[in-house]
Amino acid sequence: MKLAIVGVGKLGLALLEGLVRRGVLAPEEIGLLDANTVRAAEIAAQFGARTLSESEVSRAARVVVSVQPRVFPQLIEWLAQPNTGYISTMAGVSVTTLTRRLGTKRVVRVMPNLAATIGRAQTAITGPKEASDAGDLEFARMLFSAVGDTYELPEHLFNAFTGMSASGPAYAAIVAEALADGGVRMGLPRPLAQELAAKLLASSGELLLERAHPGMLKDEVASPGGTTIAGVEALERAGVRGGLIDAVVAATRRATELGKDQE
Repeated sequence: MKLAIVGVGKLGLALLEGLVRRGVLAPEEIGLLDANTVRAAEIAAQFGARTLSESEVSRAARVVVSVQPRVFPQLIEWLAQPNTGYISTMAGVSVTTLTRRLGTKRVVRVMPNLAATIGRAQTAITGPKEASDAGDLEFARMLFSAVGDTYELPEHLFNAFTGMSASGPAYAAIVAEALADGGVRMGLPRPLAQELAAKLLASSGELLLERAHPGMLKDEVASPGGTTIAGVEALERAGVRGGLIDAVVAATRRATELGKDQE
């Protein structure tokens, strides 16, 4: 068994689906363990993977730990194995903490976002030299490339990545909801307004990737004396820009707090 996934929530399921769909690992090479044993069994049957008991997790060459940080201490007694490589998706939990609790330096810290469920995640990856030497870092990169793009970052940037990219889909959803509400306020039917808002964000993202700076796209749309610059002025008066910056700062600080809880 090449991989055990401990915690088969949205992310664990997305990873399993990406690995099987892209042929990165065969289903029989993957084992699943989740507190909800019925759900784990259903998912395993759907994809052809196997379900695991706590004692069987140690048979895997590597383990993805995809649980909430507050749950992590409860797993240590049976999870920690000196000859296993670990890949953690837990927000805020540092490499140092993972190494101490798991009793090995073969630990890789990753931080994906919800776009993994559609194969378009952004995932940050970091780990110590021991994880790189053992091939764990490259293995983690291979795994998460199956659900999107990967970025190797120094660990001191991980919580900022969490606050912006991992939490970012929620911010984008609020923007989309507000845009749809605005459309409804001005007479658009709710279903149409919501569809337009979603497609607007998706297409704007594609356009932004082609520009050197977001301001270029804003300037292209905002003609002198026109409708867009009037809307931009309203956004600036409402403090939308500052609010989004504050959201990233607050989420980054919370990720740091979560990590300290595990030290």
